[in-house]
Amino acid sequence: MINSLGLNKTPSQTRVVVAMSGGVDSSVVAAQLKKEGYEVIGITMQLYSDESPNAIPGKCCGGIDIKDAIKVSRDFNFPHYVFDYQTEFKNNVIDDFVDSYSNGLTPIPCIKCNETVKFSNLLNAAKNLNADCMATGHYVRRRPGKNGLELHRALDESKDQSYFLFSTTPDQLEYLRFPLGNMKSKSETRILAKNLGLKIAKKPDSQDICFVARGKYIDFLQSLPINHKGPGLIIDKKGNELGHHDGIINYTIGQRKRLGLSSTEPYYVLSIDPVLNCITVGRKCDLVSKKFKIKEINWLGTRRFIDSPADGWSLQVKVRSTRPSKSASISPIDESNGEVSITEYEEAIAPGQACVFYEKNSSRVLGGGWIAAN
Repeated sequence: MINSLGLNKTPSQTRVVVAMSGGVDSSVVAAQLKKEGYEVIGITMQLYSDESPNAIPGKCCGGIDIKDAIKVSRDFNFPHYVFDYQTEFKNNVIDDFVDSYSNGLTPIPCIKCNETVKFSNLLNAAKNLNADCMATGHYVRRRPGKNGLELHRALDESKDQSYFLFSTTPDQLEYLRFPLGNMKSKSETRILAKNLGLKIAKKPDSQDICFVARGKYIDFLQSLPINHKGPGLIIDKKGNELGHHDGIINYTIGQRKRLGLSSTEPYYVLSIDPVLNCITVGRKCDLVSKKFKIKEINWLGTRRFIDSPADGWSLQVKVRSTRPSKSASISPIDESNGEVSITEYEEAIAPGQACVFYEKNSSRVLGGGWIAAN
């Protein structure tokens, strides 16, 4: 008998660990599985202490959110553990975030958290608890295919989180479960939360980076005891000096505001050189490009990434989580590096962001990589 988690056991014989952030989504997953008769264990990451300046109200994995997760476990009578991953989070996520901005890149800490702390430390903790699987509140689908398990976009594409999970490995996918992937909308999840009697059914979603207060990452970076690169030149594409910037950590590719340049037509940041501590600007038309390189590729296709057709892999790609996917050809350089050629021009392709691959005419995720600086 295959249960709702795809295991050949009855729910009562199935131990499932639920990664609980304290938000509505993971709370619904835990409560619903408990209601279905599964042996549920809740686990929550503590990523910063309550006294830390990073302990921001309304963010996951700290303070009130941990208390909310504990309360759900008590209300539904299942055990819950809090694991202190402050050191791991700092080393793998915060330090990478700081280092990336210091080197002119635009990082995505949520992906780094998923591929390191959540799907490494937390997943190993679930296995140490002898769980059959680990469930999360992510909006993404795990489906069996002809050649094994596949990762797919969520049914509700407005809530789809596959962009942030592109680095999930086949072994991790084997162990993970995503019960909310087939939800038609977030409102359906909130209705389920209300029907389950969850007091946090109306709790707002966290929108900003969890360790950055009110989304002001510049204030966060400047508060750290790091060696900030000071002011430097702003130049145009020909190398002409146009002005001065106040530190490269304050700028990202495509930025238009706070450049301090007087012009009838606005300038945009085209590139950031951390070695020369220099920013190159140009017009909006200069932001568009079709080709770029990617590194650290995670491939979820049935054939090896390197074994591509002669003209490369023909796929859909997303270079920002909020942008639609576009047709592209991806040519491997080696097992973990490649070059992407998009059929349509794309604006402000930023090194440090992710390029996620999707199968054409399908919801299937085929992996992705990190956009390289050159």
